[in-house]
Amino acid sequence: MTESNLADAATGARGGAASAPASRIRLMVSDVDGTLVNKAKEVTPVTVEAVRRLHAAGIAFAAVSARPPRGMKLMVEALNVDLFGGFNGGSILRRDFSIVEEHFVSPDAVRAGIAMMKPRGASIWVFADNEWFITDPGNPYVAGETRTVAFQPTVVDDFGDHLNRAGKIVFSSTDFDMLAQSEPELQALVGAGATARRSQAKYLDMTPPGTDKGHAVRAFARHYGVSLDEVAVIGDMPNDLPMFEVGGLAIAMGNGAPEVKERAHFVTLTNEENGVADAIDRFVLPRAPRG
Repeated sequence: MTESNLADAATGARGGAASAPASRIRLMVSDVDGTLVNKAKEVTPVTVEAVRRLHAAGIAFAAVSARPPRGMKLMVEALNVDLFGGFNGGSILRRDFSIVEEHFVSPDAVRAGIAMMKPRGASIWVFADNEWFITDPGNPYVAGETRTVAFQPTVVDDFGDHLNRAGKIVFSSTDFDMLAQSEPELQALVGAGATARRSQAKYLDMTPPGTDKGHAVRAFARHYGVSLDEVAVIGDMPNDLPMFEVGGLAIAMGNGAPEVKERAHFVTLTNEENGVADAIDRFVLPRAPRG
């Protein structure tokens, strides 16, 4: 079956952009949750082997996530990545966790966001100073997030001075509609002080201003000396769309949100079906540099 036929069967052409998919790829950038890892938050052996095939073909690999950098340690080790980004691109780090770039949410934006979202019933999580601070350990999502980031939150009565050095603020709620409705309002409120986007239906994140996953892709491309039209990107949620706007080849996960699939050149399998490995073999490796 030709790639075109595969695209029609699994996937479909990119609906939200006029550009054709890149013909040559030298770097692949992946989202993590819902993409690179399965529901158990594992990088499967199938994915590890696929990334090794990428490297053997001369294609670099990097990852960016809404997670705090500390919560990406297992992924970094499993895939031996040289460069990765946390907080939706607010922090860029090397494999040894030394910092390339680090940005913070404006303290004024932090306080304004909390003042808006707390009365709406959102739980507030503050990621700062390499820790995760919460005031409500009974929140239904704390246990799952602990498994995801692989470290325990610190329970506090007050966030105090940590609000001045926040890499990410998360507003979590079981009221998904409220979070969706709040997203544009929150962005309008905080303006240039933060980027406000949902990373999952249950999470509305504030991350450093001017930094998103598109910013991370640009940073990775500079590091590897690769032009943006030679970058393949893959993700599943709306906060991955800034990657789609800058990469030369955009791939959506089979479990991705409808708006993400609409903006992709191709759609791969789900994260429970090793969708990243499938995308590597079907869409990226055929575009490996030759000679």
